[in-house]
Amino acid sequence: MKRTLRALAICLAVASTAGRADAGTAAPDAVAAGADAGMARPDAGATAGVAFVDASRPTRCAEEDNVHVQLIGEGITRFRIVAEHPPYAATIVEDSTAPDFSHCDMSGDPRFGFTPRTVVLYEDTDIRLVGHAFASFWRPEVVGFEVGGRTEQGLHLVQLLRRLPGHDGRAPTRDIEILVVYPSDGYWRPKPLPPPGLADSAYGNSFLFGPIEEDGRPLVRIRHIRFDPAALRFEIAFRDGSRGTLDVRAATHERLTLALSLDLPARASRPFAALRSMFVTPAQSDVAIARWQPPAGEAVTRPILGFGRFTAPAARFGRLVPSRHNLSAPDVVFEAFETAPSR
Repeated sequence: MKRTLRALAICLAVASTAGRADAGTAAPDAVAAGADAGMARPDAGATAGVAFVDASRPTRCAEEDNVHVQLIGEGITRFRIVAEHPPYAATIVEDSTAPDFSHCDMSGDPRFGFTPRTVVLYEDTDIRLVGHAFASFWRPEVVGFEVGGRTEQGLHLVQLLRRLPGHDGRAPTRDIEILVVYPSDGYWRPKPLPPPGLADSAYGNSFLFGPIEEDGRPLVRIRHIRFDPAALRFEIAFRDGSRGTLDVRAATHERLTLALSLDLPARASRPFAALRSMFVTPAQSDVAIARWQPPAGEAVTRPILGFGRFTAPAARFGRLVPSRHNLSAPDVVFEAFETAPSR
């Protein structure tokens, strides 16, 4: 049976019957029950051994990813990322998404030339997958992207869009992006369907997962990505020989839920995932606070710059007050960490 975003959001029993809603990827709406809007949701099967490490630095440029939070946890093979609207989303009347390049100098960024093109990789009544090659990009790598046995080489951006039905419940009227990946550097950007009153919402935070390296900035080297439309799954072959998967578990007007896995357990000496974002001031930011629940004690909220390091089973990164930069961009929750079963 073909699984679509609509089916996953409406009928969680489908995922359970197929064996996809296991301890590490529990049904998102069930996990959300009773959740505090400003706090990450705990998970019964989550480990408490994940360290969140502040590797950020100040900047005055609102288009620079100066926020870098590393996730380190020995043995981690599965976890979940949830993108949710900021707590002030219901108050947004007019969105603010224009870029701000004041105080930015990107003249020294590396650039490699390519032939620009756009290609529709897949579409049906529920989703659309579109790839883009840019005229220039900061990485030279050419990554293969496969759908249905057909592989496109050298795409820099791939967009997954949800096709929203018309008011009569039949004909699609518009396509809304919910997830993008940049295959050449391994960056992903998630967002839910827009909240009531907004035609769309903005991207803000990005994340990396897999064998993260530093080469001018953090990145993940990918050799090949295969997308399975029926399972809504991205299968990633990393250049170091390891593999990972990213499954879209639910896409609603409240949240986007992603389940991620790695075939090789994470090492304590290397981050297995990272948050990348921007902060200049609370009013000019894509993320401003980190919030977590320690294994014992009260929930903690700290500014995104300078929180140091903490260990927790889950953490939320977002904003408590409106920002004029990407006003509607979502908060991001990292949770439901699992280690590989003992053998």
